[in-house]
Amino acid sequence: MIRSLVARVVFAWQAARLWLGASRRRQVAVLSGVAILLLFMAGTGYGYEPFDPAVVDVAMAPAGPDEELPTEARLKSRQRQLRARLTQAAPRGRYIVVDQTNNRLYLREDDAVLLEAVCSAGSGFVLKEKDGREREWTFDTPRGRFQVLTRIKDPIWRKPDWAFVEEGQPIPKNVADRLEPGTLGEYALYFGNGFMIHGTLYERLLGRSVTHGCIRLGRDDLRLLWAKVPVGTPIYIF
Repeated sequence: MIRSLVARVVFAWQAARLWLGASRRRQVAVLSGVAILLLFMAGTGYGYEPFDPAVVDVAMAPAGPDEELPTEARLKSRQRQLRARLTQAAPRGRYIVVDQTNNRLYLREDDAVLLEAVCSAGSGFVLKEKDGREREWTFDTPRGRFQVLTRIKDPIWRKPDWAFVEEGQPIPKNVADRLEPGTLGEYALYFGNGFMIHGTLYERLLGRSVTHGCIRLGRDDLRLLWAKVPVGTPIYIF
């Protein structure tokens, strides 16, 4: 487009020089030549086009390596670039992914899925204490990157204050009254701040967001996960 515009300017300048220094007969010849050339340009698609700022902006923008490709090819090239970047950013080795929106847990190794399991994540419920201390707890599963810090076989749940508040029971002063074996299943993978991946007595509720923040798994899936996940395994929760 730019080269065509330059050619037109040069042509007009040369025509003007000829016009100013030519006789009447030569001027008539120049006009005839210009008319014939314009008719030729209009018939072959080289005529003047309406001004479109968007077209000019695109034409004047710096061209990238893909800019000269057709639109479909350019999109496919961009897709390949993004896929390559995603592959580079993806975790390597063995790791756990928890999709708490859909209540699914995945054990992956590189691009392979070793386990896909139905789980249960935090309910998001807010519990408020009513005895004047004005405490409250939000039962959310944290999102982010974690890792398995401790593996516990036959874990015993030490019930926190909120568990007694939720049940409408007085908070015990004796630590032994807080201990409850069997509730967390056969195994627990602790990943910090009181949160674990553990079993459940209520497998019929798996697939629903009903927990107090931990990730619950069914017995068979928990056994498989336990056998394949050492301390230090990354956990990604979203």
